[in-house]
Amino acid sequence: MKPLSLPSSHLLRHAVASAFLLALAACASDKKDEYVERPVEELYNEGFDNLHAGRNDDAAKLFDEVERQHPYSTWATRAELMSAYAHYQEGNYDDALNAIDRFLQLHPGNPSAPYAYYMRALCYYEQIADVTRDQKNTEQALTALEEVTRRFPDTPYARDAQLKIDLTNDHLAGQEMEIGRYYLKRGEYQAAINRFRRVVEHYQTTTHVPEALHRLTEAYLALGVVDEAQTAAAVLGHNYPGSEWYEDSYALLTGVDTRPQEHKQSWISRTFSWIF
Repeated sequence: MKPLSLPSSHLLRHAVASAFLLALAACASDKKDEYVERPVEELYNEGFDNLHAGRNDDAAKLFDEVERQHPYSTWATRAELMSAYAHYQEGNYDDALNAIDRFLQLHPGNPSAPYAYYMRALCYYEQIADVTRDQKNTEQALTALEEVTRRFPDTPYARDAQLKIDLTNDHLAGQEMEIGRYYLKRGEYQAAINRFRRVVEHYQTTTHVPEALHRLTEAYLALGVVDEAQTAAAVLGHNYPGSEWYEDSYALLTGVDTRPQEHKQSWISRTFSWIF
């Protein structure tokens, strides 16, 4: 049997050339479509149609193309905001925020600026996480929503933003309660009190205040600080007399031979001084 021979230089050159041509063909197939200028109305309307059909990514690309091909047209300004909206609808919040920030930098006095600020707030609001997780987006949502109400108080966006502010505050209070309960179960009473105090001082309009006052009663009693426990229960009974939390606090106090009673020097009494 003859031994295998190495390919000749001619065959080797042919193999290399074939491989190079195949690589070029692959690169050519990966290239983006060539630039084809289209009428601005056609691009915008096609983007709008895609948006209504739920093809949000395609819509965003078409709106971006409006700005790229016709940057000085009135359609380009509209398209910038529509691109942001398409990204928002798709849940691509980072892309939406980038588009919104760019729109506001270029057109701060545009009549659609109130909506742009509102949509920015929604991008954060939609990313609010469960109370057991980091609340960075919740805090950013609150800041952005408050900016809407401050800048554009007489708009429908401000009214809706205010409702969302209430829900956002309730969510932040919920996280404080979650952490406070954790400390309370571990017997870390001062750490628990700090969390419940934040709820009472900073989130008085939320649904968590009755429980926070009860937990303060519980934690202060555990530390032997009876005056503060009595005041927390008294404030709870005055403002939420039918609450199950008041019943629990009352039972705790009567269990140690005392009753709810306001002590004026208490921080709780001072916080609720507008009620008494």
